[in-house]
Amino acid sequence: MRILLLVAAVLASCVHAQAQVGNSMERILAIVGPEIILQSDVEGQLAMLKQRNPNASMSDAEARTFILDQLINERLIMAAALEDTLIKVTEDEITQRMDMQIQMLVQQFGSEKRIEDLYGMSMSRIKRDFRDEIRKQLLVEKMRQKELGDVKVSRRDVEEFYAEFKDSIPVAPERVELYHIVRYVTASDDQQREAYNLALRIRDSLLAGGSFSDFARRYSADPGSAAAGGDLGFVEKGKFVPTFEAAAFALNPNEISQPVESPFGWHIIQLIDKTATAINSRHILIKVGQSDDDRDRARAALNELRDSVSAGTSFESLARSFSDEKETKGFGGAMGEITLSELPPSMREQIESLKDGDVSEPLPYAADPTKPGYHIMFRKKTIAAHRPNLDTDYKTIERMAMYAKKQRMEQSWVEELRGRLYWERR
Repeated sequence: MRILLLVAAVLASCVHAQAQVGNSMERILAIVGPEIILQSDVEGQLAMLKQRNPNASMSDAEARTFILDQLINERLIMAAALEDTLIKVTEDEITQRMDMQIQMLVQQFGSEKRIEDLYGMSMSRIKRDFRDEIRKQLLVEKMRQKELGDVKVSRRDVEEFYAEFKDSIPVAPERVELYHIVRYVTASDDQQREAYNLALRIRDSLLAGGSFSDFARRYSADPGSAAAGGDLGFVEKGKFVPTFEAAAFALNPNEISQPVESPFGWHIIQLIDKTATAINSRHILIKVGQSDDDRDRARAALNELRDSVSAGTSFESLARSFSDEKETKGFGGAMGEITLSELPPSMREQIESLKDGDVSEPLPYAADPTKPGYHIMFRKKTIAAHRPNLDTDYKTIERMAMYAKKQRMEQSWVEELRGRLYWERR
C-alpha cells in the first residue's frame, strides 16, 4: 500500500500540517531521521482509508498500527533518498506533479473553489504547502525506482508463484476481446476557411479598438474562459498545446496574435504578461464547424468497411489500413480483453447485443475531445469466467508474481533500513 501516493491523503497532510501550528502539544508517535510522525498524520490517513474502503475489516487500533508502520517505512525510504547523492528532485518536477494532482482533485470535487472550501484555505496556499509533501513523495518514488525498478521475474518465478497461490487467485470474470476502427469527423476546406476568415475579421476589429473581453464573451467557443473575457491566467510552460504556447510566448505584452491553429480551432491570443517559465494570456477561440455532411461522410466510410468484413475481409487488416486512431491501428484496432462491467453503460449495451464475430454499426467515439468521430467495434471472442491458468492468463499471473516479488524485496530492504537508519516509536 502506497499511502503517501494518495492524492487526497497528501493534501490532507498539508491540512494537518497547518493544524500542528496551533497545537504544539500534539502527540509525536514516531521519529524517523529528521522527520516526525504525529498523531494527526495517522488520523488523517485513517480517515482516507475508511473513505476509500468503508467496509474495511480492520479495527481502528489495527488500522492505526498498520498506517504508522507504513508511514515509518515511507520516511525511512525518504531518509535513504536524502543520503543518496544521485537522487534529485527539481522544482519543475514538483510543479508538474502538483498540477497533475490538483487537476485530479478538481475532477473529483468539481472545482478549485470546492477544494478551497473543503480544506479551508486558498488554492495558492494549498499549492505552497503542497510543495514539500510532493518533494517527499517524488524522493520516495525515485528511491523505490532505483532500488526495485530493474526487478524481473523468470518463467520459473511465475510458475512457482502460480503453484503456491493458484487456489487463492480470484476467478477471472467474463471478458470480451474487442477491436475497433475509428474515423474522425473532419471539417471541409470551406469550413476551415470560414473559421479562419472570421478569426481575421475579429482580430481586425480588435486592432481597430474593439474590447477583447467583449469579443471573447460574444464569440469565443471556449466556455471556460469566455465568461472571464478570455482570460486564462498565469499558466506554466508545457500546459498549452505546442502551437498555442509557441505563439503566445513569441508575443510582447498587449500584442495580439495572428489567428493560430490548434486541434481546438483558431485562436486569437493577447499576451498580458510573461516570465521565463509562464505566460498570462487571454484568447478567443473560433471552432471549425463540422456539418452533417462531414458526419455522414465518416459514418459512410465505416459502413463500407463493415460491409467488407461481411464479405470476408479481415477486420484487423482493415483497421491497420483505414483506422484514424494511431494508438490502436498498428495493432489491428485491438482494444484488449475487456470486462463488460467496466465499460460505460451505453457501450456495454452495444457490446452485449453483439455475438462473437459481429461488427457494430457506426457509433459516436470521442476518446480525444479535439477529435470527435465514430467507430465500429468487432467482438472477436468471449472469454468465459474462469480460474486463471498459465496457458490463457500468463501475463496476468506474471504481473501478480512481479508485484509479489517486489513486495518481498521491499520488505527486506526496509528491514535493512530499519536496522541502519535512526528511528524510534514514542
